Amino acid sequence: MGVVPIPRRSIRFHNKSTDHSGNCDLIDSNPEAIAYGALYEFNLADKPGLDAAEGLGHGYRQATVAFPFNNVTYRAFVYVASVSHIDKSLNPYHWYKQLILCGARYHRFPDEYIAELESVPSITDPDTGRSAKNGALLARMAEF
Repeated sequence: MGVVPIPRRSIRFHNKSTDHSGNCDLIDSNPEAIAYGALYEFNLADKPGLDAAEGLGHGYRQATVAFPFNNVTYRAFVYVASVSHIDKSLNPYHWYKQLILCGARYHRFPDEYIAELESVPSITDPDTGRSAKNGALLARMAEF
């Protein structure tokens, strides 16, 4: 449906992934903070597959956010880190950060927000096979 500003929220890469790297989390933040996201509508029958892919119950829990979009206040669900999985010492793998940046660029998030995402430190994935697989995905995405 579109790009939405989510007031009073920030993105952090501190959710402990199963591979022990840092994945995204949408956190409550200061009143001036704004995170950006893409609003999608989908068939509720597809939600169990999305829940599984996003790790619901395995590091992520579901939360609801409210935000204005086109003069309507929407309430949407998001996945946020479970308290048990927050580790502020983590960094994302380079390929994971690039996937996030690809999405932000594709949806034309504001340049300042993209710059903020670009400034997040990232690390090399020690699993070269996983890194190559995700690098190939990024290369295919760059073709579009």
